[in-house]
Amino acid sequence: MSFGHASARFRRPSAGEPCPCGGGAFGDCCGPILDGTPAPTAERLMRSRYTAFAVGDEPHLRRSWHPRSRPETLDLDAATTWTGLEVHRSAEDVDAATVSFTARWRQGGERGALSETSRFVRRGGRWVYNDGDVEER
Repeated sequence: MSFGHASARFRRPSAGEPCPCGGGAFGDCCGPILDGTPAPTAERLMRSRYTAFAVGDEPHLRRSWHPRSRPETLDLDAATTWTGLEVHRSAEDVDAATVSFTARWRQGGERGALSETSRFVRRGGRWVYNDGDVEER
């Protein structure tokens, strides 16, 4: 799936609205992390990255991606609507973590799911996404 091009379709939820990741109110869930507060766990960072894809927050995606594995360009696809997130498992130690999840999406009349086991590391005291094994369905 291509990320495509961003447009005005993206809208950041207000603090009291549900967070796209399903973890509660946006202002208590992913909102502060998208604003720069360090994620307390790798799972919370992964949830914030899902939310960033859903709301078109490219700056958060870039700063939360390890510079060695971050793509040079990242264009978000405004035609893709992220419709749900399910976390299957999360394992974390001091400096490394994995999070397995399925993210559901819709684009026009097509629906799909992307399953990934993501790997995270601590860098400068903050969790960052390193890479993952993806299975798109």
